[in-house]
Amino acid sequence: MKLETFGWDIDADGIAHAVFDVPGRSMNTLTGKAVADIIAIAEEVASNDAIKGLVISSGKPSGFCAGADLGEMGQRAGGGQKQELSEAELKKQQFDQGFALNGTLRKLETCGKPVAVALNGLALGGGLEVALACHYRVAANDNPKLQFGLPEAKIGLLPGAGGTQRLPRLVGVQAALPLILQGQSFDAEKALAMGVVQEIAPSSETVDKAKAWVKANPTAKAPWDEKGFKVPGGVPHKSPGAGQVATMSNMMLASKTYGNYPAQKNILSCVYEGIQVPIDAGLRIETRYFINTQQRPEAKAMIRSLFLSMQELSKGANRPAGHPKTEFKKIAVIGAGLMGAGIAYVQAKAGIPTVLVDVSKENAEKGKDYSRRLVDKDVSRGKSTKEKGDALLDLITTTDNYDDVKGADLVIEAVFENEELKAKITQMAEAVLDDDAVFGSNTSTLPITGLAKASKRPENFIGIHFFSPVERMGLVEIISGKETSEATLAKAIDYVLAIRKTPIAVNDSRGFYTSRCFGTYTREGMEMLGEGIKPAIIENVGRQCGMPMGALEVSDSVGLDTALKVTRATAEAAGVDLQSDDRTQFLAWLVEDQGRVGRKAGKGFYDYNEKGKPERLWPDINKMIEVKVDECPPDLKKELTNRFLVRQAIEVARCFDEGVITDARDADIGSILAWGFAPFTGGCCSYVDLIWGIKEFVAEADRLAAKYGDRFEPPAVLRDMAAKGEGFYDRFPPAGSKAKAAA
Repeated sequence: MKLETFGWDIDADGIAHAVFDVPGRSMNTLTGKAVADIIAIAEEVASNDAIKGLVISSGKPSGFCAGADLGEMGQRAGGGQKQELSEAELKKQQFDQGFALNGTLRKLETCGKPVAVALNGLALGGGLEVALACHYRVAANDNPKLQFGLPEAKIGLLPGAGGTQRLPRLVGVQAALPLILQGQSFDAEKALAMGVVQEIAPSSETVDKAKAWVKANPTAKAPWDEKGFKVPGGVPHKSPGAGQVATMSNMMLASKTYGNYPAQKNILSCVYEGIQVPIDAGLRIETRYFINTQQRPEAKAMIRSLFLSMQELSKGANRPAGHPKTEFKKIAVIGAGLMGAGIAYVQAKAGIPTVLVDVSKENAEKGKDYSRRLVDKDVSRGKSTKEKGDALLDLITTTDNYDDVKGADLVIEAVFENEELKAKITQMAEAVLDDDAVFGSNTSTLPITGLAKASKRPENFIGIHFFSPVERMGLVEIISGKETSEATLAKAIDYVLAIRKTPIAVNDSRGFYTSRCFGTYTREGMEMLGEGIKPAIIENVGRQCGMPMGALEVSDSVGLDTALKVTRATAEAAGVDLQSDDRTQFLAWLVEDQGRVGRKAGKGFYDYNEKGKPERLWPDINKMIEVKVDECPPDLKKELTNRFLVRQAIEVARCFDEGVITDARDADIGSILAWGFAPFTGGCCSYVDLIWGIKEFVAEADRLAAKYGDRFEPPAVLRDMAAKGEGFYDRFPPAGSKAKAAA
């Protein structure tokens, strides 16, 4: 038997041992070749009388299997390429392809011989599904990185190789549903307690333990193949408890996802329908729902962005080639306020010696207190030890003396948005820095080219835009000015990867990419408010279209005073008179007359409680704004949804048109991680490409522009793309690949 992804041998007792080891990869995944090998193994075990049983294990120290090969799956998602087949032929082909692994694992499970698996590390998605199809599971208890789980729902899919059928039958519907719906992972101890594995042992003993069990249980069957099998806790249509779980899950799903995530809805259907019938019928039900989910554009969008692009960017895919990797020995952070303190913490957590500078030693120490609080919290929760916490804090040196900045590979300025102050700090830092040191400004709006004028080495000057709170936000926006060198960009990306965050690379513009595009969501909410649409409708539709908050609540979170300041500064830079602008005047009334500056003051569009949670929309908003629309029928909801999402996507397109951003991956990941653009769409570019289609999107933008104004007008690049039938990923493909047309 020839296998490409498994080792194979049969011992003297007739126990076959299949060792999963995909060539050239650090982690096993279920590639097409791996599935073909599993088919061959199942057939060999079933037909070869010399084989008394089977043990499956991994040849990778990283673990057993990380699941399906999503690169291959992404090619099939969203409908794939058109084929000259009848609808019936196409459905049969899709089902046969989708059922291939499911059918194979069922053959393995019913081969008439005992099958055990030794799990030494990760077993996620399809990897766990393979394990669940074995009769006995032994997990390593000495690998802290071992994880089990079915994470498919996080990327718009559902488990399609028996996960929705075997796990509920094994642990009960009540225990299984949260794990599948939320993609929760769990360790070996929890797996043992739940009954997902039957035994734990040191890694070196797992294969021997599995072989011993196979030898001792020649007639083993899966529990659901035993006569009289009953699902633990009962099934939803017969058990009040299980029925309540299913009903509550459906209600919670509707309240959290608003129907935007088809995978979760289909998971519930899989479990509810499949658990009522024998497992063979249940597996066929699962496959049908899997195909339905996979063929949705949301699946392709989420696979592409939330998995593939995230992986690529987190490995530095947007880093200029040809520059040596930088190992950071010392980094200085100037400004010990909230942002600077957070930056110092994540650097120290990454093991980088950090100098935290402020106008006084006392202020710098206050900034270090931020790290102390985070360390204490981790220690108290068992996420760290006192020793590790002390070591982290020892890496942060506080000072008011710029001589302590000497020798830094990188300086990050994190003071408030004032050009004169930033210029002064740039000059003071450069006076003590080596020639090859990089100076990074953490600014959210001020153009980098302008700030670099204060520098003697503008080629070494770059924007490094963090998001608050720094320790929780996974994105960093890197902004190149007109004179920023590729070497500096490479070093900045090395830095972001070193602190374990995801970088996106953009070019200079007021507001850059994220702040500029993010602001369109809040401004569209203000437009709706000015039209007399009831504030509660604006907020509810904002959340229901996939944004993390309503537009007015987001404005409160940013700070209405900040929004007013930025609006006025932007207008001044553009030479625009705001005296006759009703929206700006309303914002000024809120901030300057009513003192309602947002969440930080406990009052803005919302009234907030002591914990900073919104309690209610401020009822007196209508003192200045007459409510003309106080009901939201489906047509209005659709209209407002399109206004929110299309406007954001239009601004993203303008950023491409102006060269602010050049890689569709950066745009998509930035839109999701920076300002929470509806994740089910895969980001702004995927929203246009996959959810709408380029021609349909441009037509909708034209309709909205005709009705609401030029803010919806498609830029030239969008019209050209529509004329040529190109999407963003055609026109602006990953850096280094060949574009179909010049931008």
